[in-house]
Amino acid sequence: MTPDVALQKRNQLIQDGYCVIDDILTEDFLDDLRRESDRLLDSMEHPPHWKYQGSDLHVRGSDEPVIDRLIHWEPARDALEAMELGDFKSHGGFIILSKPAGGPPLYWHQDWMGWNDPISVAPWPQYLFFSYYLIDTTLENGCLRIIPGTHLKRIPLQDRLVPAHAQGGYYVAEDDPDMFCDHPDAVDLPVKAGSLVIAEGRVLHAARGNQSNQRRTLLLGWHSRPQTVPAYWTGEVPEVIRRRDPNAKYEPTRVPGEYLV
Repeated sequence: MTPDVALQKRNQLIQDGYCVIDDILTEDFLDDLRRESDRLLDSMEHPPHWKYQGSDLHVRGSDEPVIDRLIHWEPARDALEAMELGDFKSHGGFIILSKPAGGPPLYWHQDWMGWNDPISVAPWPQYLFFSYYLIDTTLENGCLRIIPGTHLKRIPLQDRLVPAHAQGGYYVAEDDPDMFCDHPDAVDLPVKAGSLVIAEGRVLHAARGNQSNQRRTLLLGWHSRPQTVPAYWTGEVPEVIRRRDPNAKYEPTRVPGEYLV
């Protein structure tokens, strides 16, 4: 990745809440990840509350060598270093998210749990998900959808959503007009197998339903960085972050509060 491309990708991540890096996985490694993902998915029950995500299978790198290899995948680490995001560290595992043939859409949600913490106003990325796509992913088979900029700016939809996953999202009706709305600012992100989507935990995202006849699988891993100002940052540092007590404890919540304006 050239310096100009790296800067472009980082700026897009900062401004829009996501960027895409193509061809990050080799074909041989893709095959290994597909085989292991299929083996794990086929070996277990899929509970009803997984229906919107497709699956929610958490796999630690310490338990599966192929996942450990992905955590330490050098081309991805090189891309992060080029983008000056090398201080992001993996949480130690990946989630297999595999939407079966005919699986419904995933509802609009964001995954940041720290909305009571002043670090929530950070104009730089703090908490990212890495999605490695194991097959070509399209509008037909369930590509990611993002509403750009919603990690930094509140929109009316955010105040109408049920909190994600176990906090309520598991149980919403499939015809919920807000959770599954076709928002006018939404962007679809079809990608080729082997691509990496890096996105903000704070940004509103969803996924289309899978209308194809095969499962659509991706591997999602969470990454975070120290709660400090990044070395590359030359913009304004919000006053609430400058005054933030680094030793304070904040009650976790998925509901955006005063720090999303």
